[in-house]
Amino acid sequence: MPEKTTETTRKPAAKPTVDPTEMMSDAAALQAYGFNTVAGMSVAWAEALSEMGSEVLSFVAHRIKEDVKTQHQILHCRDVGELQKIQAEFLQTAIDQYRAETGKLFELSRDLLAPVEPGGDKS
Repeated sequence: MPEKTTETTRKPAAKPTVDPTEMMSDAAALQAYGFNTVAGMSVAWAEALSEMGSEVLSFVAHRIKEDVKTQHQILHCRDVGELQKIQAEFLQTAIDQYRAETGKLFELSRDLLAPVEPGGDKS
């Protein structure tokens, strides 16, 4: 039986080329959809973004505290009925808190996405 030999030649991968005019047209398209230029971003926009980030971090910290509290309760429960009650309360609290947080973030996002006058802060 003859030996099979295969030889592969590897060619270097072609570098992707980026067309600067295509990049500019993409940026123009984003602006047409309502995204302002970086130069047009206002202090109010930056503050709203910062407030959203702070709100999310605060919420996550609060939820972690709730998780730890629930784990402590589970470790000290004495029967299955008590465990089920702890889990049900935890789940309901989480649902309520996530619902409230979603509303807060929605309100904050309105400030973030509000139109900005070119060359100035939004009023």
